[in-house]
Amino acid sequence: MLSWALLFLIVAIIAAVLGFSGIAGTAAGIAQVLFVIFIILFLASLILGKRGP
Repeated sequence: MLSWALLFLIVAIIAAVLGFSGIAGTAAGIAQVLFVIFIILFLASLILGKRGP
């Protein structure tokens, strides 16, 4: 999940440098959503993974 977020972030940066503002904005938005989902899943796995004996 994090790799997809980084991929879309790189696409957004390259598109912004080349002047494609629509594509850059869309890719940046997708990267933000994927990063938030990654953080939520990561925290859930930390909380649910700590089960006592």
